[in-house]
Amino acid sequence: MGLLGFPNVGKSTFLKAVTDAKPKIANYHFTTLEPNLGVVKTKNGDGFVIADIPGIIEGASEGVGLGIQFLRHVERTRLLLHFLDVSGQEGRNPVEDFYAINEELKKYSEKLSTRKQIIVANKVDIVQDETLLKEVEELAQKENLSIFQISAATAQGVQELIDYVTNTLRTLPKEELVEVEDKVIYTLEEKQDQWTIKEEDGVFIVSGRAVERLMGRVNIEDNESMYYLQKSLKNMGIEQKLKEMGVCEGDTVILADWELEWYE
Repeated sequence: MGLLGFPNVGKSTFLKAVTDAKPKIANYHFTTLEPNLGVVKTKNGDGFVIADIPGIIEGASEGVGLGIQFLRHVERTRLLLHFLDVSGQEGRNPVEDFYAINEELKKYSEKLSTRKQIIVANKVDIVQDETLLKEVEELAQKENLSIFQISAATAQGVQELIDYVTNTLRTLPKEELVEVEDKVIYTLEEKQDQWTIKEEDGVFIVSGRAVERLMGRVNIEDNESMYYLQKSLKNMGIEQKLKEMGVCEGDTVILADWELEWYE
């Protein structure tokens, strides 16, 4: 089962409340890099796995930020709990958020768009305006979806939700879900020209077509994109090469046209 929703809607708090998982929780407007996993133990002694899927941003299906990585994790689930913040504290409209995320799912995969969902109206303990909650209830009725009002922070309504999920999962067929890794085939010429690093007066300059493609997908001012950049530099071998060349904390590293400060 997957927890779906924009950042800061309470998914990590819920996961921590119902499983032994220990996700990092903070009032961030960016989000988890990888999904946190936890196992819910039911009253009957069996259980099921919950994945706290990193928040999907608009444009994710087109590769904005880490969107594609997020969406691939969604495909591993049979049931989605769509968390909506009805407190009004973030200034967001939960109904608009619901449709924005589902639009990304549909763009990425028709199969995902038909995945069974349950609406979870979270943070009911700190609701500032009942209007948002009423709008979410009308949304659930319009879309013919089950809805649960909970507070992950206080556990209000949580057990009732878990009981419903347990029974629902028993009715859903299991699928053979296979993750297909992306494979990029390079010719010898392309491989030699992927990236190069040179040092000039203590400045490390990383260039090449692979770096240009990477930086074209990164938004320097976005935390999720920066995590993606760091992970990509490691996977591409650039991080290791920089270390071999003696890069130190505080050194300047130029990636394509971007000048960044290196830190460990």
